[in-house]
Amino acid sequence: MTNEHPYPPAFRSGDLVSVSGRLGVTETGSLAPGGFDAECPQAFANLDAALRSVGATRADVVKVVVYLTDITDRDGLNRVYEEFFAEPRPARTCVGVASLPYGGVVEVEALARVRDV
Repeated sequence: MTNEHPYPPAFRSGDLVSVSGRLGVTETGSLAPGGFDAECPQAFANLDAALRSVGATRADVVKVVVYLTDITDRDGLNRVYEEFFAEPRPARTCVGVASLPYGGVVEVEALARVRDV
């Protein structure tokens, strides 16, 4: 998938990493078929890939912001979040929004600190 956006998936400055919003899109650039249940795990997989691209891991994440077009998907988000992050999990904010790019239903962004710099 080519990056048609004017920003990187992740940016690292010293030990600080900021991950741009990750949608539940597959390598082809299409939303994972199946709505929230498919898009949410895919968005977190894309978060993982963005972290790795700058030498970070999910263990380095200190803050996550998740945007949902349907706030009732919060329980499903919690299940994915608990599976994705080990204890102690990073702080998290969940925000209900009217819409997301490409018609997505979930977008995830993160802030990480790479501890072994």
